[in-house]
Amino acid sequence: MTEPPAAGPLAGVRVVELGAIGPVPFAAMYLAELGADVVRVDRPGEANPLALLGGLRRSRPSIAVDLKRTEGVEVVRRLLDDADVLLEGYRPGALERMGLAPDDLLARAPRLVVARMTGWGQDGPWAQRAGHDITYAAVSGALHTMGTAERPVVPPPLVGDFAGGAMYLVAGVLAALVSRGATGRGQVVDAAMVEGAAHLLSLVHGMTGVGAWRAERAGNLLDGGAPFYDVYRCADGRFVAVGALEPQFWQELVEVLGVEVGEQDDESTWPAQRAAFADVFGRRSRDEWAAVFEGTDACVAPVLTPAEAAEHPQLVARRAFVVRSDGVRVPRPGPRFSETPVREPGPEPRPGADTVAHLTANGFSTEEVEALLASGVVSRP
Repeated sequence: MTEPPAAGPLAGVRVVELGAIGPVPFAAMYLAELGADVVRVDRPGEANPLALLGGLRRSRPSIAVDLKRTEGVEVVRRLLDDADVLLEGYRPGALERMGLAPDDLLARAPRLVVARMTGWGQDGPWAQRAGHDITYAAVSGALHTMGTAERPVVPPPLVGDFAGGAMYLVAGVLAALVSRGATGRGQVVDAAMVEGAAHLLSLVHGMTGVGAWRAERAGNLLDGGAPFYDVYRCADGRFVAVGALEPQFWQELVEVLGVEVGEQDDESTWPAQRAAFADVFGRRSRDEWAAVFEGTDACVAPVLTPAEAAEHPQLVARRAFVVRSDGVRVPRPGPRFSETPVREPGPEPRPGADTVAHLTANGFSTEEVEALLASGVVSRP
């Protein structure tokens, strides 16, 4: 059986995760590594490569239950009787159609937190529309802000799926658990990726409202419009990032580069600043520039690949990455806790690997489990 969670800030919190892709498994993984007792309910014979190869199945056991059958739904209901949280990521109405309507669950277990993750929300004209991270980022306004002056660029699935989705789902779960501590009642958490992505853009919306953010991409202080907050190509084709916003940091930048480019905030000098920075950065390799700026406050850093990031001295010193028992190197969860350290990332079990052990440990008799296996309601590899 997958190893049980170590003590952590969420020790004692029991979570049932209905298998999905993207933000729900990320949220479940994060809760598990914060110490919650999480179990993932997979479909028997799960074959979706996004569900199997997404790198998000780690650190919690997997059971395989056929939720198209009444007996399978009843298995989940029994698990929820003693659970604190249900995580689900189906389209609106799907949970109800399978016989797990939140109202019914809360009537049976009033302290349960039912955390629902969708792209567009549980209601509204687009509620049933399909989507992915790029479309949620597009409608939220976030995608418009990313890219060059000519066109937006496609980001990795961070804005809607994980930052605007999974992390808001986790925040909703934690807030609901705190509320339950005061009221004794659970509730439904309705998290929508498009809304999370929009909320992440609060700074831009606020600056837009007071005329401090232009609609044009690469035309603002924090989107590459300013030459001292941009990315530059080096002699080896790799890049450095420059974030010298404050005057003292900008002054150190120009001194180290050895350029004279006028006043930092005089926008009429920005084209000359950019040209000078690009010319000088283009004379040395990325790693040479990293060495030059080591120990300075010019806010210059090498743009690293994910593999290189795991080897950076700062991240090594902080043990930001760890090698799992299966030999795969993955990021450790943050933040750090002084009294209740988080769980080290564990391996990714095959779908159903823990069906027998988990059900037996959670109130199902050996005879019940054998009968469920024989009927195909639950399965194991």
